Amino acid sequence: MPTAPLDAIDRRILRVLQENARIPNVELAQAVGLSPSPCLRRVRDLEERGIVRRYVGLVDPGAVGLPVSVFVQVTLERQVERALETFETAVQERPEVMECYLMTGDADYLLRVVVPDLEAFQRFLMDHLTRVPGVASIKSSFALKQVKYLTALPLD
Repeated sequence: MPTAPLDAIDRRILRVLQENARIPNVELAQAVGLSPSPCLRRVRDLEERGIVRRYVGLVDPGAVGLPVSVFVQVTLERQVERALETFETAVQERPEVMECYLMTGDADYLLRVVVPDLEAFQRFLMDHLTRVPGVASIKSSFALKQVKYLTALPLD
């Protein structure tokens, strides 16, 4: 479904909301150069069009006991529709899987998994991931340090 293009004001609104989704409408309007009523209409339009999908709070993983990030490459035995659906359904059910992408290249999927420690990752791997029908191989890489992490899209 095509959406109307974003104008400069929409992009300014999105930039501000990406930095502070809790900003009061009056402050948002001032920041983007609108009066409050038209600003609120634009925000609601962006929400209704699905451009703003939801508002979230970003939580520090280490502060809540999930300091280990693991990137997992998964290759399936066969890349057929049923195998893809089975894998994707299994991954959706696992709370430690933060992101999952269907990929081109050597692996079929790339996952980002967060866990409290190596033992928890081993349990996830042995009790869940290796038991998904159709999984042929799994390669894991542990993140040593997060160098850059953004949630705001570059809207310039």
